[in-house]
Amino acid sequence: MFISEVMYGGPRKYRAQSTIKGRNPANPASRVYLCQMAEVKNIRTLTLPELKEYFEAIGDKKFRAIQTYEWIWKKNARHFDEMSNLSMELRQKLSEAFTIPAITEETSQLSSDGTLKLRFKTFDGHFAEGVLIPTEKRQTACVSSQIGCSLSCKFCATGYMDRKRNLNFDEIYDQVALLNRHSEKLYGTRLSNIVFMGMGEPLLNYKHVLQAIEKLCSNDGMAMSPKRITVSTAGVAKQIRQLGDDKVRFNLALSLHAPTDKKRDAIMPINETNHIDALIEALNYFYEQTKNDITLEYILFRDVNDSLADADELIKIYRRIPTHLINVIEYNPIDKASFTKPDEDTTQQFTDYLARHRVNVRLRRSRGKDIDAACGQLANKKGK
Repeated sequence: MFISEVMYGGPRKYRAQSTIKGRNPANPASRVYLCQMAEVKNIRTLTLPELKEYFEAIGDKKFRAIQTYEWIWKKNARHFDEMSNLSMELRQKLSEAFTIPAITEETSQLSSDGTLKLRFKTFDGHFAEGVLIPTEKRQTACVSSQIGCSLSCKFCATGYMDRKRNLNFDEIYDQVALLNRHSEKLYGTRLSNIVFMGMGEPLLNYKHVLQAIEKLCSNDGMAMSPKRITVSTAGVAKQIRQLGDDKVRFNLALSLHAPTDKKRDAIMPINETNHIDALIEALNYFYEQTKNDITLEYILFRDVNDSLADADELIKIYRRIPTHLINVIEYNPIDKASFTKPDEDTTQQFTDYLARHRVNVRLRRSRGKDIDAACGQLANKKGK
């Protein structure tokens, strides 16, 4: 036995190693180790070069790293024993050195309109939800970025939950991969779009959300187009500007939901530290740096933000941002809030008024309401 230095995608650690019989440990060029890992590591945190380094260290061929990497990402393997083109001995070594803490699908619910909601369970026993939204033109995965949420928006079921932790980048990737499997099984086609509009605030899990998107768009992953990915934020001005600095290629949606600071303060506490003027400045900066699409999301609440005076204030905001669309969204009731949606006439008058003032507006009808899968309803209710 002797001590060697090996890097495995984290801090350099010293580990006890055993030499393969016949190798001379005094000759660095011929050292091949059977690694006895001091701790089990998530293999999905390793880059391909680091994985090649591992296989070289245990005396195996580097191309095994490519095979393993493909199983992890393109095939979304949940266990090492799924990696059928690796020997049983090698799979055993991998299972002793690493883990794959993949999320699992606990329950599923299928709406009468074809929307599918999945309840995911993490390796440490937490839950998050994701939704598959099928239409004639697209298959959209709506995914979560956090377990719970800390923003406490008054109209959102997730806002009444405590934030337990951020989802790791590979857990976000898992959601998309599992929803894609269901899309192929139910509708015979792959996902076309991804929206980060599920549980949690994506920009408060900035690093892992961007890392997940990078992997989803990679040829090593699902090869999604970033132009088909939209990240929705309740409004974190500093992080919106950071997206611009990072020159991201995906689209951005701002959950505005009220046209004045006074009204927004009352339903979205985040507005107290991220007021509308600050968000407008941040969105303009984001667009200057990226030229990516910006959408304003606006849920209509009866007698709260649905008057024509509110529409006038919304138009003023629209004129100050290079946004390409306002999505007017019908409110979906939740148990803990007393909001209601306007009647159809009020909703139509509001959207017509915007359109007459040269606003590109779309009325978005909610999907999956009968299974609590619609906008604002995700709260980890256990399905059938």
